[in-house]
Amino acid sequence: MQETILAISGKAGLFKLVGRGNNTLIVETIDETHRRTTAGARDRVTSLADVTMYTEADDVPLMQVFQNICDALKGEPTTFGYKTATEAELTKFMDEVALPAWDRDRVRVSDIRKLVQWYNLLVQAGYKDFFTAEEEVAEEAAEKSAE
Repeated sequence: MQETILAISGKAGLFKLVGRGNNTLIVETIDETHRRTTAGARDRVTSLADVTMYTEADDVPLMQVFQNICDALKGEPTTFGYKTATEAELTKFMDEVALPAWDRDRVRVSDIRKLVQWYNLLVQAGYKDFFTAEEEVAEEAAEKSAE
């Protein structure tokens, strides 16, 4: 799942990769509209599989953070809106639900808002399995072979 979910700089929301064209990606919005559009060579496209969050030790894949939230909230969206949440609510959410060991110096409030926004988008679109045990084993094997 995570390889096909994309964030495109300058475009709101998340996108699912549905195809490739000449120097473009064909993407579909992850919302109720399922509107298709293209992302060209000038667009900054990031796969959510490549995104990590800073912690006090090693960085943690964003999909693992989404899985932590999904497990804690039993697959439901957050009870607060990412736009209206206070800084205290967001830090409490990170401490108690998402990632207790997050790096308070490098993770900004805007990053937490984006995390909540993306999580809610994905859950409302029906995504529940963000990170599996097999992916964790594969990551650990890749790290050991890189050493």
